[in-house]
Amino acid sequence: MSDVFLGITNGVLYGLIALSLVIVWRSTSILNFAQGAMAMFAAYLGMTMSSHGLNFWACFAIALAAGFALGGLTERVLVRPLYKRPEINSIVVMVGFLGLLESAAAAIWSTAPRTLESPFSQIYFEHHSTTISLSPFALFQIISALVIMTAVGAIFRYTNLGLQLRAAALAPEVARLLGVRVNRLLTFGWMLSSAAGVVAAVVISSSGSIGLSPTIMDGFFVYGFIAAAIGGLESPVGAVVAGLLIGLVQQFLQDYAPSGISSFAPVIILVVALMIRPQGLFSTTKARRV
Repeated sequence: MSDVFLGITNGVLYGLIALSLVIVWRSTSILNFAQGAMAMFAAYLGMTMSSHGLNFWACFAIALAAGFALGGLTERVLVRPLYKRPEINSIVVMVGFLGLLESAAAAIWSTAPRTLESPFSQIYFEHHSTTISLSPFALFQIISALVIMTAVGAIFRYTNLGLQLRAAALAPEVARLLGVRVNRLLTFGWMLSSAAGVVAAVVISSSGSIGLSPTIMDGFFVYGFIAAAIGGLESPVGAVVAGLLIGLVQQFLQDYAPSGISSFAPVIILVVALMIRPQGLFSTTKARRV
């Protein structure tokens, strides 16, 4: 049971990062390879305010606001000129933006991990002298991720806003003729995605054992990207389920398989999943070239 709890704790973070990628893809049809770096940079902007006496929640709110602003600014300045360009252009630009953000963060705040205040205890619960691999902080991590996942999924599935976001991405000219403010919706999609990534970055960096650093999101982004591809870039539910699957598989392999295998397991799952369904396990649309 402890493996299940630990796997879910990590899996919800992979799912949250995957969900942020799905938001951008569904709203703008672009893969944001700088997603993790944007979340990291916004987390720095907010969480380092703790040195000025602000508590965790005030810093968290500032980080979210910074994430919204950075997402909107990125879409307006970098991404908008790329919408009608070859798809490789957006990939090159976002990979370059990734390097720029990490270099800027290292220059401003240094590369040394910065310890952040944890809002909840990280001591595992005990029941009848049995340690349960679940802490108050892990519960906060799981609940925060699930709340955001549920809210985003509901927006895309049950609201006019979600329908308009998808229409703006897939058929912008038709959407404009129907009165949809396409440009604003595209910006909002990036803002929402960036804020979701910030939640993951803040939770990861305040876990105590890692700390906040310019490259903190690189490994998590890789697993989140794999989860998004496995679940299907069109499916928020698929992103969440695939993230949980990766987290659980990794945890069990760490305990019961030879050392190092758990790091390659997500790639193996990705290859098998794409051989079965190239468009993703939960996607209902045909695969699109990316």
